[in-house]
Amino acid sequence: MIKALKQRIKLFSSPGKEFYLFLKSLLGFYPGTLHFYDIAFIHKSASTVDSHGYPVNNERLEYLGDAILGAVVADYLYNRFPHKDEGFLTQLRSRMVNRSFLTKLTFKTGLNRFVESNTNSANETSHIYGDAFEALIGAIYLDKGYEQTKKFIVKRILSVYVDIHKLEKKDTNYKSQLIEWGQKNKKEVQFKTQDNPGTTGDKPPFVSQVIVEGELFGEGDGYSKKESQQQAAKVALMKIQD
Repeated sequence: MIKALKQRIKLFSSPGKEFYLFLKSLLGFYPGTLHFYDIAFIHKSASTVDSHGYPVNNERLEYLGDAILGAVVADYLYNRFPHKDEGFLTQLRSRMVNRSFLTKLTFKTGLNRFVESNTNSANETSHIYGDAFEALIGAIYLDKGYEQTKKFIVKRILSVYVDIHKLEKKDTNYKSQLIEWGQKNKKEVQFKTQDNPGTTGDKPPFVSQVIVEGELFGEGDGYSKKESQQQAAKVALMKIQD
């Protein structure tokens, strides 16, 4: 009790009072170890170093939060849809944890206002906010444990900001749509994926091309081969629909 009171006094007297009060409002509880939450919003482009020379940014928290978020969403969907098969659950989970969707959540919740970065790369910027959301999940887990983190995700995020029924009907598998189009129209569709030449920290490591009947229809990059293929397929579908 005394420890919690001291933590709240520290919170209200902190230079980052606005940030911590916002977190309290969003999370539904007072942050405990404030250091975790501070780091969660520092992108690697705005890294500093600690007294031991190690970088201070949210990459490790992002890694942790990604795993926790995936587990919570999987559990949520498993119980929400008791009669749906593995394919349905996997596809819906993918839509709920992909970087684009998490970025939208970051803006909906207002968390985007507190993200620190020093990059002007459009590709990198598109991932910064989703990364910060995952890092926040990692921070909550370290601060409060799994059950409190699960409660936050389900009660304060999924129940408030996510329309499951709308998401259920949305088809974001552009590669699958493109392959289906090719089969229907008797067109040969090929995907070519390779390492992105000249990759730096601000540039996605993979690039994919969509070739239809020998002609380049779309190109996209991403932080995984799957993501780059989806981006390329999306561009190709837009060209087909024009």
